[in-house]
Amino acid sequence: MANLYHIITYGCQMNEHDSENIAGLLEAMGYEYADDAYEADIVVMNTCSIRENADKRFFGVLGQFKKLKKTNPDFILCVCGCMPQQPRVIEEIKKSFAWVDVIFGTQNIKQFPELLDARIRTGRKQMAIIDNNPVVEEDMEPKRVFRHKALVNITYGCNNFCTYCIVPYTRGREKSRTIKDVKCEVERLCADGVKEVMLLGQNVDSFKDAATGGTFADLLRELDTVDGLERIRFMTSHPKDISDDMISCYQTCSKLCHNIHLPVQCGNDRVLKRMNRHYDRARYLDRVAKLREVCPDITISTDIIVGFPGETEEEFEDTLSLCKEVRYDSAFTFIYSPREGTPAARFEDQIPEEIKHARFDRLVDCINEISLEKNKCYVGGTYDVLVEGISKNDDCIYSGRTDGFKLVNFTVPEGIALTDGTIVKVQITDAKTFSLEGRLI
Repeated sequence: MANLYHIITYGCQMNEHDSENIAGLLEAMGYEYADDAYEADIVVMNTCSIRENADKRFFGVLGQFKKLKKTNPDFILCVCGCMPQQPRVIEEIKKSFAWVDVIFGTQNIKQFPELLDARIRTGRKQMAIIDNNPVVEEDMEPKRVFRHKALVNITYGCNNFCTYCIVPYTRGREKSRTIKDVKCEVERLCADGVKEVMLLGQNVDSFKDAATGGTFADLLRELDTVDGLERIRFMTSHPKDISDDMISCYQTCSKLCHNIHLPVQCGNDRVLKRMNRHYDRARYLDRVAKLREVCPDITISTDIIVGFPGETEEEFEDTLSLCKEVRYDSAFTFIYSPREGTPAARFEDQIPEEIKHARFDRLVDCINEISLEKNKCYVGGTYDVLVEGISKNDDCIYSGRTDGFKLVNFTVPEGIALTDGTIVKVQITDAKTFSLEGRLI
């Protein structure tokens, strides 16, 4: 019987794609996937360091494997991702979690099979961490979660050094792939049945082909010509780098979805400067206006941090007013948490927890109210929906996404079966804060 593996993934789409690559490496070694971590021979914990809660969850789950390690000495526990890139985490694992067998960083994924083999042969703990690998690692075959859609990295790392963010320290300096390599990967994916790709980068707008000087807009135009591809998505854009040329792609690229994730983080210029975001409120609103001028039906989501050090009540009100002016379709909202090693963690004017939580609640209420109002505008209309799955409880209910990334749960007549990855017409019958409801046309 084949050995079994299980991967626990925390964090963003970058981590999800890293886990797909790790799964591909393990299956190439002959391992098979196990739904239950406690039935696996190998468990890989792919970690995230963006928020303090992610740290706590990771260490909590990590501790639960101690009993399994005692009862099954052959069980192998691996830790990877952003957290091991931080020296304090490595020291904590060595001190309190000595039963961890393999530790590797965000830039050592391709090395994982060698580390695992060495652990099995020698019985000794293995570790590999690179602070900044200048080489873009290619030639990995991921095990995709979905057959009809795929995650595709176009850049790795980040050069922005926002004062609250740990990413440049955990994923290294920014590196871009070539347009040729990205297009070849997308062509292979489409030949395998993929209909939608999500292009990934900490800042996709700063993509630059080292060989040709090609820009992100050039990449989008190239991918728009790929046979079989129906939808192109990407994240994340940076307001300081999003160009008019890229925005024009919403008019000229027929496969580019009418949706963008454009993090603002805060609506006040002084706080944005302290965050080291390199744009102000006016620049951000100008980019939003340009997007809507070129693509009137575009949906916009964002990231917002509440309670950044020194944020006053008036400055928080600026964030609320910006949300009301932009009218986001959705937002990822976060309470600021200090990340050791970042400049903002050393700022002396930290906001009390009770104030941060009160502001967070007000922000969420504002965002949810706008989201519901915008979703209600879809009721009665008919939209193309890419089918993503069937309900576990009802064979007549499917879910999928519109071009604008709206989640739609819709009914189909009894006896009709839909295939994931097909695009169908759905009439919207009701709207909720986070989703739409409809029926198959």
